[in-house]
Amino acid sequence: MEIENQYPIGQFIPIAYNEALMKKWINDIRYLPDDVENVVLNLDEQQYKTPYRQGGWTVKQLIHHLADSHMNGYTRMKLCYIEDTPTIKPYDENAFANLKDVDTVATNVSITLLHALHQRWYGFLQQLTEEDFTKKTVYHPEQKKHLLLWDLLGSYAWHGKHHVAQINGLRQKMNW
Repeated sequence: MEIENQYPIGQFIPIAYNEALMKKWINDIRYLPDDVENVVLNLDEQQYKTPYRQGGWTVKQLIHHLADSHMNGYTRMKLCYIEDTPTIKPYDENAFANLKDVDTVATNVSITLLHALHQRWYGFLQQLTEEDFTKKTVYHPEQKKHLLLWDLLGSYAWHGKHHVAQINGLRQKMNW
């Protein structure tokens, strides 16, 4: 049960490139900010402070995490496109989620950031070809492996849906 709460849509599993899925994932990136805005609609401050599962991040932490993570994702994908197999910089997501700004900055700031960021990200993704997605790579030092630009696209498309599903699951559980 705990794994279901942690991964309500399952874990991301890389799959082979196909054009229909590419279009879907790019649209997932495009529309994530709207999905985030909708899933937190009418939440009050106490609800924002509620963890989505026991031992999990609060709704507020999830929203700020999406902004932090997707800023990194956008940069990683652009570096992957312009450099020859760059090594990406990992970061401690839990440390980021527990920084003071997560408590003091309103979530609408991160949602606004997501709107701007994802508009730029969508614009960038529109120029990419099948060859870009299937030939360009980054090296992930924590995972100790090379990842295709295609894998990054799928991972970040999944990532947004994953956190929206966590918040939606909490809303259903709490009957908000």
